[in-house]
Amino acid sequence: MVNKQTVSFTLNGADVDVVVEPRELLIHTLRERLQHTGPHIGCETSHCGACTVDLNGMSVKSCTVLTVQCQDAKVLTVEGFEQGGALHALQEGFTQEHGLQCGFCTPGMITRAYRLLQENPSPSEEEIRYWMAGNLCRCTGYQNIVKAVQYAANKMSLPRTGT
Repeated sequence: MVNKQTVSFTLNGADVDVVVEPRELLIHTLRERLQHTGPHIGCETSHCGACTVDLNGMSVKSCTVLTVQCQDAKVLTVEGFEQGGALHALQEGFTQEHGLQCGFCTPGMITRAYRLLQENPSPSEEEIRYWMAGNLCRCTGYQNIVKAVQYAANKMSLPRTGT
């Protein structure tokens, strides 16, 4: 019999407790136990990046992280970007700049781009391409993905008006 354990962490701002086997991968916990299906299962070898999430301020491929490693962690998935019914600048950028085709890689792309913009709010095209290199897309030529990240960087750098 496998010893299961309870893991507690914050997922997109909400506290969660989940009972898992010690060998369970975070991607499976997110999708199967917590119904957060934004991160996708692609290659399961960390090559494609479709499962990218933000874990304690770092981009990680959730197919390579054990859920038990997330005790007391902060996990952000693509579902956590939309706030109060408004798209995040990255989600808007991918829409406005046609940064997706089939959409399979998009959640991982957006999550990876989020971490880039947290660390470098005004990246060059070369820096965007370097940061996004671990996330693969089979449909696009990446140019519109770069434009989408640039769109978001520009929007996020604008002064906010209103209340």
